[in-house]
Amino acid sequence: MRVAFAVFAALATASACSSEPSDDPGASAARWEPGTVYPTARAANARGFLDRRGLIHAHSVYSHDACDNQPKDASGAINQPCLADFRAGLCASRHDFVMLTDHNDSFSETEYPNTVLYDAALGDQLLERDGRPVANRLACPGSHAPLVMAGCESGTMPVGIERHVADTPAARGDVYSATTPEAIEKLKGVGAVALVAHTEDWTVDELTNLPLDGFEMYNLHANTIIGAGAAIGLIADLKNPEELPYPDLVFLPIWSEDKRYLETWGTVLSSGKKRVTTLGTDCHRNTFKDLLPDGERIDSYRRMMGWFSNHLLVTPDAQGEFGDLELKEALRAGRLYGAFEALGFPVGFDFHAETAAGVAEMGAELDASAAPKLVAKLPKLEQLDPNGKRPDLVLRLLRAKAQGWDVVTEAAESIDHAVGEPGAYRVEVRMKPHHLEPHLSSYVALADKDFVWIYSNAIYVK
Repeated sequence: MRVAFAVFAALATASACSSEPSDDPGASAARWEPGTVYPTARAANARGFLDRRGLIHAHSVYSHDACDNQPKDASGAINQPCLADFRAGLCASRHDFVMLTDHNDSFSETEYPNTVLYDAALGDQLLERDGRPVANRLACPGSHAPLVMAGCESGTMPVGIERHVADTPAARGDVYSATTPEAIEKLKGVGAVALVAHTEDWTVDELTNLPLDGFEMYNLHANTIIGAGAAIGLIADLKNPEELPYPDLVFLPIWSEDKRYLETWGTVLSSGKKRVTTLGTDCHRNTFKDLLPDGERIDSYRRMMGWFSNHLLVTPDAQGEFGDLELKEALRAGRLYGAFEALGFPVGFDFHAETAAGVAEMGAELDASAAPKLVAKLPKLEQLDPNGKRPDLVLRLLRAKAQGWDVVTEAAESIDHAVGEPGAYRVEVRMKPHHLEPHLSSYVALADKDFVWIYSNAIYVK
């Protein structure tokens, strides 16, 4: 496994606790505390979109380096306990979908529907198109059924692949490992959204000129490397575990924004290119085997999956539901915001544009002559303890520039901004998490630190 989870392995003596989700998808009465998760609202929002929360960049037993580097045994049999941990983690974290990104070494050799983790004996339901399996509604306790979609992290990171690009593993691998425009177009031809992972490894020219749909605005692995100094401080406290933060907050001292990602993101969008950006969990479960006091290993899928998620604003199908096509349409369009839900679950976040012709969502391209107005609303934290401390929240509107972003304006509750010049505009919500103070032990100073809570995608004014 990568360095990210090696850091977590060093924190083994910390205690852990998490809240079990209700089987009722509408239940959210439990007071929030670290580790608590909530299902997304079933009903569409006021403009008719379903807000669906999920993972984009996750590795299963069909990645060669997952499951303590043993996703299969010598006979080729799948590591069933690790697969069960993935399924349980996806159910417990209450995600609506996961876009897998398994590595080429194993993914190329894996046939559908195994690529989407389908298991009829467990109650999964295949989603098929033209007689072929394209996704899997994974059965969870109760009625929850997250949608699992196939993808590959190799040369690039195509997600939502509906079928392999070639008949043989070797021919498939040639395409999956390539970074050429021709390979990317072949991936799009089998339904993929063309993304790349680890933005720090890509140049602005590549992200601008390749026929990509988008790239990551945050990656957990990259974040951990730049937070190595804070990790050393945590390791020094292992002899006194009572000094450590609450286990599901143990990453908080390491957590920061990555200047490289922000600079690249702003530079690409300021060039006039439209690109969707995502949050990458990059979970593998392949470093630390020991159990914490809650009986769960420190790098379990649940723990990694619970840190943050991508929220897609999805146009529902005729039945008011969604499938892989609806998710991919929202992703390509850029109707996405990322939320770091370890700090709390947002309720009511909104960012859109208004013109005389109507409302335009994140990802939209507008002409400055339409006199667009950018509107944003600060969310609240779901089920926050009314008797506890309140976080400080700030809403910001930013405009892309070479080497980063300029803050256009900020507000305590809402923004209503008439666009004065063309550009790519996004919103972020920042937080000083005073409500976490009781859970931070000797790291209580983090309750006064400024963190990003939400990143929106951009609206483009030409």
